[in-house]
Amino acid sequence: MYKTFSEVKQALSAGKSVVEIVNHYLGAIHAATELNAFLEVFEQSALEQAAKVDEKLKAGAAGKLAGMVIGLKDNICYKGHKVSASSKILENFESLYSATIVERLLAEDAVIIGRLNCDEFAMGSSNENSAYGPVKNNLRPTHVPGGSSGGSAVSVSAGFCTAALGSDTGGSIRQPASFTGTVGLKPTYGRVSRYGLIAYASSFDQIGPFTNSVEDSALLLEIMAGKDPMDSTSSSREVPRYTALEQEGKLRIAYLREALENENVDAEIRSYMENLIERLRSEGHTVEPVSFPYLEYLVPTYYVLTTAEASSNLSRFDGVHYGHRSTEAKGVEETYVLSRTEGFGAEVKRRIMAGTFVLSHGYYDAYYTKGQKVRRVLQDKTNAIFADHDLLILPTTPTTAFERGAVNDPIQMYLQDIFTVHANLTGNPAISIPAGLHSNGLPYGIQIMADQFDEQRMLNFAHQLAATTS
Repeated sequence: MYKTFSEVKQALSAGKSVVEIVNHYLGAIHAATELNAFLEVFEQSALEQAAKVDEKLKAGAAGKLAGMVIGLKDNICYKGHKVSASSKILENFESLYSATIVERLLAEDAVIIGRLNCDEFAMGSSNENSAYGPVKNNLRPTHVPGGSSGGSAVSVSAGFCTAALGSDTGGSIRQPASFTGTVGLKPTYGRVSRYGLIAYASSFDQIGPFTNSVEDSALLLEIMAGKDPMDSTSSSREVPRYTALEQEGKLRIAYLREALENENVDAEIRSYMENLIERLRSEGHTVEPVSFPYLEYLVPTYYVLTTAEASSNLSRFDGVHYGHRSTEAKGVEETYVLSRTEGFGAEVKRRIMAGTFVLSHGYYDAYYTKGQKVRRVLQDKTNAIFADHDLLILPTTPTTAFERGAVNDPIQMYLQDIFTVHANLTGNPAISIPAGLHSNGLPYGIQIMADQFDEQRMLNFAHQLAATTS
């Protein structure tokens, strides 16, 4: 099994071809279809691309990702291939262009193996909201893999590909990474182009990788990051050599007192955090608590603002331009109403309705404007933390993966993101790395946040920490 890119490169050095490596992954995928991680396997185009990469390797002209096999979350466009955001409203829609990040990966000779199941329009924390059925956690199929990028997390954890891409709007990369024992990276907002990502909430969404090593995450970020003329929100800051992964000296590390003392945090995860803090102190780092009295406001603020943006973004899926159109509709109004009623799932409808309410006349100032003001307070407080500290550590999730169907209340499901939405509201980079195994046999993650555009330090520290965690 090729879990990391270094293992792939070793196989290539030993005489394996990229075609053979792709066939290995295809065999693993076909042997575990019951996990429902893939909505479609791009078998033909993957093998064709692999053959081209093999020719380049023979000629000594291959790119940095030659032999890396990557899966795409089903909201990232790949020209000539279907993309649906796991929704019936986009069923059988074929993309006319590739996302910028897909172009950059292909330019370095990555092979794209398929599109991965996710919560519909990336709205969910358990991957139970896909129109094409839930994804099962490969480590325990009765449990959820986390969401919304559950298919991406499972594909990497189960060894269906070397790496996968997801999108993170409120924790949709880091939370599934925690639940599946993988590395999940959310870059700084604007670090990676969103061109070709089907939007959920445009001021929150970021594309990032799932991998089995921090080294692979650093490599993918280095290739994907950078200014894109097709995305006006992408940053023109120079992209550092993330792959350098240098040893960090003594750091000033903060942890949120309110997160550690939160009553919803599992006792073993709290204990792990307390032991980690003591260990880091013994290694010479300054580790101190900081007060963040806004923890209870994070999730409500996130849902006010993201549902408003979703209401606007999803208005384009109307049964007229493309995608599902109701066969029962008579006239223009019925076409809109029935197409959207039939095409969207329950959670997407709930968020569209909530967002439309938030933006409606008479409520705009009370909810949306207030939400933006709170977001500014959160950003200012976070900036103040990083003015005095290099990094912030906290649990990725309050618990390990839960059973499918165990969380039925939407509010309780939203609270699964309590420790991850912070980085999306403020635009900071954050990474989840495997922390250990719970006594229940399931993994959980530790989350590291950094100042905006300080991915280098965050990755360096994550690399050091990953080397010493079991």
